[in-house]
Amino acid sequence: MILASSIFLITLIFVIWQPRGLQIGTTAVVGGIVAFTLGVVSFNDLFIVWDIVWDATLAFIGIIILSLVLDEIGFFEWCALKMAKFSNGSGRKMFIYSILLGALVSALFANDGAALILTPILLAKMRVLKLNAKTILAFLLAGGFISDSASLPFVFSNLTNIVTANYFDIGFLEYFSNMFLPFVVSVIATIVVLFLVLRNDIPKIVDIDLLKAAESVLKHKALFYFSWIFLGMLLVGYFIGDIYDIPISVFALGGGLLFLLISALLKTVEPAKIIKDAPWQVVWFSLGLYVVVYGLKNAGLTEYLTIILQDLNTMGNLIAVISTGFISAFLSAFMNNMPTIMIMDIALKDIGNDAMIYANIVGCNLGPKMTPFGSLATLLWLHTLNQKGIKIGFWQYSKFGLIVTPPILLVVLLTLV
Repeated sequence: MILASSIFLITLIFVIWQPRGLQIGTTAVVGGIVAFTLGVVSFNDLFIVWDIVWDATLAFIGIIILSLVLDEIGFFEWCALKMAKFSNGSGRKMFIYSILLGALVSALFANDGAALILTPILLAKMRVLKLNAKTILAFLLAGGFISDSASLPFVFSNLTNIVTANYFDIGFLEYFSNMFLPFVVSVIATIVVLFLVLRNDIPKIVDIDLLKAAESVLKHKALFYFSWIFLGMLLVGYFIGDIYDIPISVFALGGGLLFLLISALLKTVEPAKIIKDAPWQVVWFSLGLYVVVYGLKNAGLTEYLTIILQDLNTMGNLIAVISTGFISAFLSAFMNNMPTIMIMDIALKDIGNDAMIYANIVGCNLGPKMTPFGSLATLLWLHTLNQKGIKIGFWQYSKFGLIVTPPILLVVLLTLV
């Protein structure tokens, strides 16, 4: 346990610290190699880990490719401009609409996609509107938070969702039917809590005339209008795939590559640039960290968690669900939600309480927002902002996350009960 924990902690420290620009994926892979070399994980364990994460990994790649192509043709910038125009100059409406836009992007293009693509677009629009630094920060904090809190409704909305759905053989429709209401409640609760916390930094009036027309940002209007049809067909495909037990990555990766091909044939994007710009470090991060975490499982951590969760399960559904959600949340906040979802899934395997499984997902999706390193989406979000000249300190972010996250998490978990 000491050896496995040491490898995990050192890996996580380097992921957060990133000395000399060391990439998070490189660190995680090195950590996985060290765990394998020192015998913390075996050769057979590598195949077990791959069996758990391959679908999530390939689906993530497909969703990101699709998101990058849509971003290239102006899809997300068009949405952001339309959102701003709909506010009619009301700062409060714009704040709410920006959260709703972030929720839709997170639900349909995954939380990492929302953090990676929507953040720079919103920041650019805020600067065009000549908003002050506090207002810009308020909008950015809201956008960063919703990227994770709204990643609940579909299996593909978050890597944690895919891993858990595959691990427990939860179908696409079954998952959606159980998580749609928590998603709606999470979005509403997020809007209410964020507005209450940030209301003093939200302007009453915004000069939307400073923004250009939404149609002017489109590279290829016909492809843009077709993209809506394509997304609808892709969503239908996920439900059809559920009926025939087809892995979700077949549609996510297949859809991303097909739309990339169509866009390339129309000479709207450069395929090589899209593939190059895809966040491959995220893929290596997921694979490497899962290997490191499996070493913790081998050392007995999941056995301890199983005992705790079994005891909670005997105390009634209310206590079991809320406690499971908060355990997942705090573990995610302090050791990242990617390893947490794997450890908790294994611990929940033989308990037989479906509500606790969904509570684990909710905790792993919302809980990470309490710290800057809780989720990959937050790390990507902070990295994107840092590149744009906006630095948010550890304590500044953690103070915000610890105030906002617990009440929203509690309300969503009560929805599951």
